[in-house]
Amino acid sequence: MSIKVAPSILAADYLNLERDVALVEDAGAEYLHIDVMDGMFVPSISYGPGWVKALKQTTKMVLDVHLMVEQPERYIDAFAEAGSDIIGVHYEATQHLHRALQQINNHGIKAEVVINPATPVSVIEPVLHMVGQVLVMTVNPGFGGQKFLPETLEKIEQLAKIKAEKGYTYDIEIDGGANDETTALAYKAGATVAVAGSYVYDKVNPAAKVARLKEVTK
Repeated sequence: MSIKVAPSILAADYLNLERDVALVEDAGAEYLHIDVMDGMFVPSISYGPGWVKALKQTTKMVLDVHLMVEQPERYIDAFAEAGSDIIGVHYEATQHLHRALQQINNHGIKAEVVINPATPVSVIEPVLHMVGQVLVMTVNPGFGGQKFLPETLEKIEQLAKIKAEKGYTYDIEIDGGANDETTALAYKAGATVAVAGSYVYDKVNPAAKVARLKEVTK
């Protein structure tokens, strides 16, 4: 089975967002990745729950919401009620990770734990039984168009090993610097979902880029 593709709307054309969403959905992308940034946890500022609510009405893709915000507990309920299918929270952004993941699970949606490039897998092992997805940041969060950090491949391998040993079923997602070459490497290491922003939305042929990511991970 090829990798699941999650185009990031951060790189889409905001004035033609419905068109850009349809392009990748028709191409076979399974997820739509929505980066929520507060200007504090990361320097940039982006979408609120209203974006999720609007997108829910225009696509059948899984809405994969990545909260890059301080104290994500403050926003989980609003994003869940807006129609998120997955909500990811950073280990580094909350003092109460278990509670935040529990809060997501209580809404009956998939909880995801996220780790930055410098964060070891060991710190999230106690909560892996609670999540349906683990997101490994393969660049430093906050900006698109960065280069993939090859040292993050080891973390993907570690997560895949724990998954097999414990019988867990979580997906392993990568975010940052994804292209056909880096996605193939991550897939080989154990990744099952790839977030791709600038690579897919290159303003030339997003559908072909989605197809290419599928092709290199068969």
